[in-house]
Amino acid sequence: MFRNIFNTFANCFKIPELKSRILFTVGILAVVRLISWIGIPGLNHTALAMYFDQSQGGGGLMGIYNRFAGGGYERCSIGALGIMPYISATIILQLMTAVIPRLSKLAREEGGRAQIIKLGRYLTVLLCIGQGFWFALGWENPQKQFGSTFQSQLVLIENPYWYFFQTILIMTTGTMLLVWLGEQITERGIGNGVSLVITIGIVASFPAAGQGFKDMYFPAGGNAQHHLQGDFILLLGLLILVIGGIIAVTQAQRKIPVQYASRMVGQKMYQGGTNFMPLRVNYSGVMPVIFASSILMVPQWIFPLLVTQIKTGPLHDMFITLSGWFATGNVGYLASYALMILFFSYFWVATQFNEIQIADDLKKNGGYIPGVRPGQGTSDYLHRAMSRITLAGAIFLVIIAVIPIILARKLNIDYNVAQFFGGTSMLITVGVLLDTMRQVESHLMMRHYDGFLKKGRLRGRF
Repeated sequence: MFRNIFNTFANCFKIPELKSRILFTVGILAVVRLISWIGIPGLNHTALAMYFDQSQGGGGLMGIYNRFAGGGYERCSIGALGIMPYISATIILQLMTAVIPRLSKLAREEGGRAQIIKLGRYLTVLLCIGQGFWFALGWENPQKQFGSTFQSQLVLIENPYWYFFQTILIMTTGTMLLVWLGEQITERGIGNGVSLVITIGIVASFPAAGQGFKDMYFPAGGNAQHHLQGDFILLLGLLILVIGGIIAVTQAQRKIPVQYASRMVGQKMYQGGTNFMPLRVNYSGVMPVIFASSILMVPQWIFPLLVTQIKTGPLHDMFITLSGWFATGNVGYLASYALMILFFSYFWVATQFNEIQIADDLKKNGGYIPGVRPGQGTSDYLHRAMSRITLAGAIFLVIIAVIPIILARKLNIDYNVAQFFGGTSMLITVGVLLDTMRQVESHLMMRHYDGFLKKGRLRGRF
């Protein structure tokens, strides 16, 4: 198997077009990594990075954001915002398109998609300005952002107005540059550029996480820490199991048979036949995990704040209880996290999967599901089928999402290591790499080269 994979990679460089696309993609991703290292002028770039290393603060909101930005936040770099404002703008527009008829109509019109993309870029700039101001404010008052233990001064510019203007402008420009680079990869490289920009930031932390994983069981001094070295094999097996499960569920589909009748269009006769409509088990992807973790950050921030504001009384005791309930790793947090992932899995399917439109399109094209009435009957059938497989996908997401939290909080494993046993990092990385491999394999198959697998093929667009 490994020999076949090696030969496949060698074949990639025998095709001039594919070779140029791969080299172009690698070059652009190198520029993306460089952007995450170039610091913003007037900021103490090393102080925050040292704080992140010492506190291992990878589990909080800013730790998660820093990971998606490829470490740009902790280095106060021009790419500190990463490409997340663009992702947020895209998600907002997708949700608005599903509920606002005017946007829904625009998306179906010729040239309407280009208009929506333009709106997404405008919204990205607005989000960059807002998030950039928040980041700049946090860097100006690091004690409020990171706690009283943070003693260093990050801002070295005396004029506060110039500091905010310069910092917000540079971070906004950095994000828009990353968006442009991602679009160049999509157009001239291989894979989805925006997704690869996020993935390369996550993958950049692999060596440090691998070293931390090794040091837990085989430290440099030769004396094992509180972990048993025998657990090393169990955790390694868990990692392989998680990756295999993500690959299986990401590619899992339920194929709905569709029969097409013969029909006359103009003076041309189209023959009927049987086809399949694939319904993805994990239709919502990583979005429910992102939504749930983002929302749960709110009570984690607001209840401790209320505890400090209300010194005594029953409200003080209640907010202390709620702060403990929503603390990461507690039973209340895990229960709320699981329920939110289940809810947002169905919410995303409800807003993005339009079974009524699919049923109408099948009816217009002379297609029907055997044993199911066209029109409303087909719509109800698709709704029931999608609801059942969404439940299976949502339960899988819950399991994958809570594994890093349990490992970090209950087994005292460094969160920078635990994050790669599940959660958003692993879901995004595996999904993007599978999509990129599908595109590479499609180029190989078109030129009669073997793909990555001798038997079967990666499920995708071909």
